[in-house]
Amino acid sequence: MIEDVEITDNEFLRQFELEVGDNMARIEYALQDRKIFLTKYEMPDDMEEQGFREIFIKAVFKEVEDRGIHLVPTSPEIAGFLRKNRRKYKKLLPIGINI
Repeated sequence: MIEDVEITDNEFLRQFELEVGDNMARIEYALQDRKIFLTKYEMPDDMEEQGFREIFIKAVFKEVEDRGIHLVPTSPEIAGFLRKNRRKYKKLLPIGINI
């Protein structure tokens, strides 16, 4: 289902975006060296209720993996998702970072 979702990297605003109808979800980020810090997660309630949270986060993680960089989740929502899916996404974390 991730393949069905197209996220946009808005480099000017430093955020990943997912548009569904009139709604837009965002994950703000900061790049530093070979790490991306996922700092803020925003998703309209409509999209949350339709189950887009996991789809959006997985799509962003795939984008990070494709770029060959590590991620540091500073947003509580993203850190919580990573904690629940630790085995699958542990390789995305920089050495020394445990969630």
